[in-house]
Amino acid sequence: MSERKYFGTDGVRGRVGDFPITPEFAVKLGWAAGRVLAAKGTRKVLVGKDTRISGYMLESALEAGLAAAGVNVDFLGPMPTPGIAYLTRTFRAAAGIVISASHNPYYDNGIKFFADNGHKLPDATELEIERLLDQPMDCVSSEYLGRANRIEDAAGRYIEFCKSVFPSELSLQGLHIVVDCAHGATYHIAPNVLRELGARVTEIGTKPDGLNINKECGATHLDALTETVLQEKADCGLALDGDGDRIMMVTGKGRVIDGDEILYILAVTAQQQGQLQGGLVGTLMTNFALEKECESRNIPFVRAKVGDRYVIEELKKRDWFIGGENSGHVINRQYHTTGDGIIAGLQVLAAMQSEGKSLHQLISPFTKLPQVLINVRFNAGENPLAADTVKSVVSEVEKALAGKGRVLLRKSGTEPLIRVMVEGEDEKVVRTFAQQIANEVEAATN
Repeated sequence: MSERKYFGTDGVRGRVGDFPITPEFAVKLGWAAGRVLAAKGTRKVLVGKDTRISGYMLESALEAGLAAAGVNVDFLGPMPTPGIAYLTRTFRAAAGIVISASHNPYYDNGIKFFADNGHKLPDATELEIERLLDQPMDCVSSEYLGRANRIEDAAGRYIEFCKSVFPSELSLQGLHIVVDCAHGATYHIAPNVLRELGARVTEIGTKPDGLNINKECGATHLDALTETVLQEKADCGLALDGDGDRIMMVTGKGRVIDGDEILYILAVTAQQQGQLQGGLVGTLMTNFALEKECESRNIPFVRAKVGDRYVIEELKKRDWFIGGENSGHVINRQYHTTGDGIIAGLQVLAAMQSEGKSLHQLISPFTKLPQVLINVRFNAGENPLAADTVKSVVSEVEKALAGKGRVLLRKSGTEPLIRVMVEGEDEKVVRTFAQQIANEVEAATN
């Protein structure tokens, strides 16, 4: 497979105004995508966005490029990434385009694509779009230009879909839930889903102004949620990120629940209810305690590369349902084609209601191992992981952990960083080992 020039693991992303997140590139990308996608199905593409201010500019630029390729555009307005995936399928569109930089600050943005089936675009399609990006842009004749339309009830349709995956015999009556929407794409959706299922809802992070998305709120900044849950004496809290594909939770006692712990709850509940198909897919970063817990409960467990697309690939290959990342990307293929923060949260809430337990009680049997992550910067062209000194210290640490912990060294996919991760039973020992390895990695870069 050829190397991608513009697409990363999740579309095209960067700082607004810097290539490739510029109006010129967005026009060309819309045209190239339109040329490729229109040849494969209906001549209609859905475009949705999160709440950052640059979404308006990129939306207009993409429309111009798509129209020049002869493709009709249906605008969804602010819409969570998984909502765009769902609507792409139900509208029988050729593709869905998401304008979002997920959990990044407002000054970043990105453009990613879903195929007509609601899954990420296949590599071959992305490469075909990249090939056209390096060709001169043309324009169809006027009678074939694409038209634009706005779908007014997009949010309502997605709200109904989210509610439909919640068991019909259950409700959220009696629960007080705090939801933090990160001033992002779920601000007008998540609170309504929870209220319509019967919950009493306190909402924060639901006043987007184009510049405050993910700012000290949402799934990457949990202080505001934790404080509000404790202050309001709520049963639990849900935090979504800017585009709604990640979730973190907080118990009524203020304990933060990450993606690994959500996976534990979903897998164990599904097993107890006889609904677990196959096993659980984590990633290289999944806490070692989850792997051991699955082993003790006879739940098959495998690790995929870091990135939700790799988790989904592994789930599809094995025909399993549940997988995800500790960062809060949680996928349940029984309900959706992609990671969905609202739906993952609803599944946890359903487990609470069906088991008659609080979130704190559900997670109490599970304790993660201490995990220390240190990032070491290196220069382009270097490969400190190949150094004998690094290999030697890793071998020593692995022997010392003796099957009761784990060492992982990997290059970041987005920055020139080596991520040094060590897990084990004693946090002090783990921290010492991680620093020891990080020091050798740093020495190997000089």
